[in-house]
Amino acid sequence: MSTRFLAIFALILACASVPARAQDVAAPFDADLQRLAEILGGLHYLRGICGSNEGNKWRSEMQALIDAETPSGERRTRMIAGFNRGYNGFQQTYRSCTPAATVAIRRYIEEGSKISRDLTARYAN
Repeated sequence: MSTRFLAIFALILACASVPARAQDVAAPFDADLQRLAEILGGLHYLRGICGSNEGNKWRSEMQALIDAETPSGERRTRMIAGFNRGYNGFQQTYRSCTPAATVAIRRYIEEGSKISRDLTARYAN
């Protein structure tokens, strides 16, 4: 399931990135990108405590998203804040891998996949 998520995520990075703009104007898909950033932050924390040995995989995916989207100013700040919110929210809740953490991982991968599919379908060139 996570391989599928990553494939879709890579597609969205390639297809849905918008060229840099003269002004820092919100894109119509910014809310989805912020939610995806939050999901990546949550996965970065949860996969780490659940012994996935993925290292900085999810942080790297977030960096790839930022690099592809090239947000500036407030847009960049909101995306990074979403990642941190996802990470910190689970850090405050889970100290070790539990069945609930495993369920959260599965749900986040599913939700991230859906967001990626929807964004690709709507905004791919």
